Amino acid sequence: MIKTLAKQIKEYKWASIITPIMMVGEVITETIVPLLMASIVDDGVYAGNINHIYKMGGVMLVVAFFGLFFGYMGGRLAAYASGGFAHNLREAMYANIQTFSFNNIDKFSTSSLVTRLTTDVSNLQNAYSMMLRMFVRAPSNLIVAMIMAFYISPRLASIYLIASLFLGIVIMLVMSQAGKHFMAVFDKYDALNESVQENVSAIRVVKAYVREAYEKSRFKKASENIYSLFVSAEKITTFIQPIMQGTVYVCMLLISWFGAHLVVQNELSTGSLMSLLTYCMQILTSLMMLGMIFVMVTMSRASAQRIAEVIEEESDLNNPENPIYEVKDGSVVFDKVDFAYKGGENLVLEDISFTVNSGETIGILGATGSGKSTLVSLISRLYDIDGGRILVGGRDVREYDLKTLRDKVAMVLQKNELFSGTIYDNLRWGDENASDEQCQKAATIAQANDFIMAFPDGYNTVISQGGTNVSGGQKQRLCIARALLKDPKVLILDDSTSAVDTATDAKMRKAFREDLPNMTKFIIAQRISSIMDADKILLLDDGKLVAFDTHDNLMENNEMYRSIYESQTGGNGDFDEGGE
Repeated sequence: MIKTLAKQIKEYKWASIITPIMMVGEVITETIVPLLMASIVDDGVYAGNINHIYKMGGVMLVVAFFGLFFGYMGGRLAAYASGGFAHNLREAMYANIQTFSFNNIDKFSTSSLVTRLTTDVSNLQNAYSMMLRMFVRAPSNLIVAMIMAFYISPRLASIYLIASLFLGIVIMLVMSQAGKHFMAVFDKYDALNESVQENVSAIRVVKAYVREAYEKSRFKKASENIYSLFVSAEKITTFIQPIMQGTVYVCMLLISWFGAHLVVQNELSTGSLMSLLTYCMQILTSLMMLGMIFVMVTMSRASAQRIAEVIEEESDLNNPENPIYEVKDGSVVFDKVDFAYKGGENLVLEDISFTVNSGETIGILGATGSGKSTLVSLISRLYDIDGGRILVGGRDVREYDLKTLRDKVAMVLQKNELFSGTIYDNLRWGDENASDEQCQKAATIAQANDFIMAFPDGYNTVISQGGTNVSGGQKQRLCIARALLKDPKVLILDDSTSAVDTATDAKMRKAFREDLPNMTKFIIAQRISSIMDADKILLLDDGKLVAFDTHDNLMENNEMYRSIYESQTGGNGDFDEGGE
C-alpha cells in the first residue's frame, strides 16, 4: 500500500524532501531563542550590560527572521506537495477506473468510488501535509528541547522526561481507542453518498411517489451515523486536553519550585530557569502535536487502504500479446459458450452455440433473467467467458485489441446515458472527427433527425445533465445514432427501442435494412413485432438456447415462441415487458 501511494508523489518529491528540512530549521531557531533570552537576563539585565542586551537582541531578531522564513517555506512547500500528491492520487484512481472491466466495476459501488475520490483523498492530503510538517517538527522539537534542557540542568530536565513518558503512554492509549471510531466512519460516508446520489439522480421518481419524507429520513439516518461516530471519537480525545494541561501545570510548578531552590543556591541562573520553563512548553506541546498526528494517521490509514485498492485493482480483461487490429467482417459464432459472473455459483449462460453471417439481423427474445443482455455483452468482450469461444470476423474475441473490437462491435446499452453538451457533442462520442453531415445521416437512420430539427437550436441544442430535457424514446434514438457513427461491423441494440413507438420502430428497422445491409445487427426486444422480420430469432430461457430460427419456422415448430406471439398479438396476456 505504502509503495503504491508513494509512487504518486512523483514530481512533488523535492518539495516533500525540502519541507522537513525547513521544519528542522524552524525547530533549531525556536530552541536557540530561549538561550538568547537567558543570556540577555543573566549577562545583560543582571550584569547591567546594555551593549550585550542590544547585541543579543539583534541576534534574536535575525534568528526570529530565519524562523519565520523556515516556517513560511515549510508551510508553502507542504501545501504544494500535499496538493500535488492529492491531484496525482485522483488522476491515478480515475485513470485506472477507466480500464476496469464490468467485473471490476461490480466490486465497487459508485458511491464508494465517489467517496474515495473526494473524502478519502482529502483525508490523505491533510495527513500528508501534517506528516511533512508536524511529523518532523514535533519529534525534532521534542528531542532538541530535551537535549537543551539536559544541557542546562539534568536534574530538572528529568522532570520533563518523566512527564513526557507519562503523556506519551496516555496519548497512545486514548488515540488507539479513538482510532477505531474514526476508521468506522468511512463506510458510513459511502452510505451517505449513496443516499445523496440515488435521491438526486432519481428525484423525479421520488416526487412522483411522494417519497420526500422517506428520503429525508434515510439521509438523516446516514448523517447521524457519521455524527455519532465522530462524537464518540471526539469524546475520547477530549480527555487529552485536561491531562495535557494538568501535566504542564505540574511540570511548571515542579520546575519553579526546584529551580528556585537551585537559583538561591547559585546552582542555576535566573535566565536558565526561564529557558527551562520555555522548553517545558515546547516539549509538552510537541507531545500534543504527536498525539494529533497519531489521530490523523489513524484516520488516513483507512483512506489510504481504500485509495490503494482502486489504484492496485487490475482489469481482468487485457490485450493479448500480439493483438489483432482489424475486424474482417460482422460474422459472429458462439461455440459451446459457458459464462458465470464472478462470485456467482451458477452459470448464467450454458452451452450456447449458434452462427451468424455478416450482415444478418438477429432478434433476441426471452424473459427477464434469461441472459439476453449478458449474451450480447460477451460479443464486445465486456466480460470474458468461462468456457467455449466466441468468434467475430472469424477470430476469437480474446485475440483482438480491445479498442478495435469495441469500435467495430457497437453496443447501445439497456440503460441509455447522455452527457452534458450539445447533441453534436453527444453524437461525436461515436466518432470525435465526424462531420456535421455524418452526424445528421446517422441521426436520420436512427429516426432522430426530425425531432432534433424541431428544437430551436437543432443539433446545437444543449442536452442537460442525464438527458433530462429529452424523452426516453428520443434519448434511445440519439444513443443509436451515436453508435452508428462508430461505423461498426456489428451493432447491438439491448432493448434500445422499448420507449420508441411502433411506427418509428418500423421506420428504423426499414432504414437499417436499406442503409446498413452489410452491418450485422443484434436486436434484443420484448415486442415480437420489433424482431419478427429478422433473418433469425434467438430464443433464450434460463440461460439456455431454446431455438434459433426464422419467425415462420419458430411459429410452426416452437410452442414457447408461438405462445409468446399469440399473447402479444391476440390480447390473451402480457409477455414480460421488463428489461434485464
